[in-house]
Amino acid sequence: MRSTLSFNHGWLYLPEADASQRPDADFERVTLPHSNVILPHNNFDDQEYQFSSSYRKRFTLPEPLNGRRLFIDFEGAATATTLTLNGQRFAEHRGGYVPFSFDLTDFIDEDGENVLEVMLDSRERADVPPWGFMVDYMGFGGIYREVSLRYVAPIHIENVHVKTYGVVTGKRQVEFRVHLRNLSDAPQAVVVVAGMAFWHDEIAQATVQPGTSEVVTLWSDLTDFPDGSFELWSPQSPRLYDFTIHLSADAGFGSVDEQQLDAVTVRSGFRQAEWRDDGFYLNGERLQLRGLNRHQMYPYIGAAAPARLQRRDADIIRYELGCNLVRTSHYPQSRHFLDRCDEIGLLVFEEIPGWQYLGGAEWQELVLRDVRAMIERDWNRPSIILWGVRINESWDNHDLYTRTNALAHELDPTRATGGVRFFMGSEFLEDVYTLNDFSNGVQEPQETPHLITEFNGHMFPTKSYDHDTRLIEHALRHLRIQAQAATTGGVSGAIGWCAFDYNTHKEFGAGDRICHHGVMDIFRLPKYAAYAYGSQIDPSERIVLFAATNWRLGDVDEGLIQPIYVFSNCDEIEVFVGDQRKGRYQPDHDSFPNLPHPPFKVDGLDVMLAFPYGDLRVVGYIGGEPVAEQRIANDGVPHTLRLWSDDAVLRPDDADMTRVTFAVTDAYGTPLRYAATVVTLTVEGPGQLIGTNPFPLIGGQAALYLKAGLAAGDVIIRAEAPRLQPAEIRLAIRDEALAHSGAVSN
Repeated sequence: MRSTLSFNHGWLYLPEADASQRPDADFERVTLPHSNVILPHNNFDDQEYQFSSSYRKRFTLPEPLNGRRLFIDFEGAATATTLTLNGQRFAEHRGGYVPFSFDLTDFIDEDGENVLEVMLDSRERADVPPWGFMVDYMGFGGIYREVSLRYVAPIHIENVHVKTYGVVTGKRQVEFRVHLRNLSDAPQAVVVVAGMAFWHDEIAQATVQPGTSEVVTLWSDLTDFPDGSFELWSPQSPRLYDFTIHLSADAGFGSVDEQQLDAVTVRSGFRQAEWRDDGFYLNGERLQLRGLNRHQMYPYIGAAAPARLQRRDADIIRYELGCNLVRTSHYPQSRHFLDRCDEIGLLVFEEIPGWQYLGGAEWQELVLRDVRAMIERDWNRPSIILWGVRINESWDNHDLYTRTNALAHELDPTRATGGVRFFMGSEFLEDVYTLNDFSNGVQEPQETPHLITEFNGHMFPTKSYDHDTRLIEHALRHLRIQAQAATTGGVSGAIGWCAFDYNTHKEFGAGDRICHHGVMDIFRLPKYAAYAYGSQIDPSERIVLFAATNWRLGDVDEGLIQPIYVFSNCDEIEVFVGDQRKGRYQPDHDSFPNLPHPPFKVDGLDVMLAFPYGDLRVVGYIGGEPVAEQRIANDGVPHTLRLWSDDAVLRPDDADMTRVTFAVTDAYGTPLRYAATVVTLTVEGPGQLIGTNPFPLIGGQAALYLKAGLAAGDVIIRAEAPRLQPAEIRLAIRDEALAHSGAVSN
């Protein structure tokens, strides 16, 4: 029977290219995911991670083979991997963003110690997509995703594709395409059984020849499935079902041998995603798409983020930023991130690795491999509604993109393809015309269906500590495009560039080597634009009220705070300056048509240079009742050092991490962007702080990570800054930690 075991602990690491002759004592003990170097969050060069390094792991088999095959599965390693087991070297795997495996069976020592060595080349090599020319993001290095050992029978299930049909019409069917692989030296007669809970199983027989793979197709008619038990997957109700497939030896005459050879369970959902000329339809209803692009890069640790941080990014995009769509720019991303998208109803446009550059024939063959690897890994995910099968912003290449589209349609005919281009008139080979539109408007579509996949970004980079005028304009530009996309016929929606600031090469970023293109900063902390997006969420889910002002006369032009913008999903707001009521205000529907919740434009405040004025107070109303309030102090004087974490509990696994955020705020808890100071953090207990410490604070708030140790226990984190009372929080590290815990703060 199948057995899949985590293989993330007990690795040794040395930042040298060929360390096979070095003793273990020269190595550092590490746990995967692992970054080949810990970096500052800014002002570093890509050459600092572009080197070759060595990983080693000594192990005995955790389970006997008992006639099974043994594979090692890598979910991602940057950028080219050469593996050696007990002196046997395997062919190099080139590519950092798709999973890959090695069959260890013939070289394993079943009774003694095995030595596994990985030489990892983390250079941005021209023979590996996306590299070859300048790229607007960093690749980082390390075995940055998880690794597992997989035991399977010689005849086993290689993959399963679950496809659902008729979910809207009621004539519901499930197609199971079960991919079998026979690694034995004889034909294998087998029986495949596929089904789901509370429904009968489907059975098929097959004979798989030695050394070959075969696809067995089974159909299940769910027309009579009880309606009370059947739910469609949608952003509002992301219902997931488990489908189980068993493989057994065929005992003849259609009976099943008692010996079960393999079993897998895949998770999917029932939903119909359809692209029409007038927009995108989910389960038969038009849905306006509003999203952001996401890079998988994190401060300090590069791409080596554990499951908890990956899942939280999905939560941030869905719940804090109010998006219903994310684009995985510009590569397939962690399964943990995508798992969470499935669970919370966040739609996904997933694309292959690449950025403008197209290499030669061998390079392009790797592009086709990446298309296959991406789709075969993720074809059961209901969240994915579009496959990106074109190198981002590349020039037309008829032959290559004819092949990528054909391959995608062959592998998964249930989903549309897109190809992200940066100029109108590009050859349209895909199902959806996906366009990066940086015109600061929405161009009338020449081709439909039409989806804007990037806008704003480098056209208006905005730092979290910029002055109010720029931060406000940054937010309004995003809202204007989203509003225009909703009013332009044939446009399915718009995906802003981008969710989070990110590190980049010197040819692209600001003076600190960061692309400040995000609506949040690199720590996933909000700029004004983040509140603009968040205000579009349904108020029944979360009420948003944010006045986009620093409320200081020196931070606006002409010494006049007027107008101010308030981003909110309330029906109306009431504004006070000190004790003086300034009036009630309505959303600006005229300037932002078809936006679910336009911003409020507040005039008549009469706050000007050299005249005293009070604190700002904004009250939000829904149905005539007050539901939210925000206050901002008028003095700009630091009042409180705040400290909080995203999670209260971590696992005793030295890969698990949570974000620890600190901020200098006014008396009402509003971060003070210009309260430049140095914050020093200390930790007690079985945990380690990852990041710049002491931290020279710019922008009012920043974050580090707490990395759990291997021991259970309590962790105390303290923060200190000059002239402010220290702050302290407690966390627990214990075995029963959940994937998501409530945040804690002082």
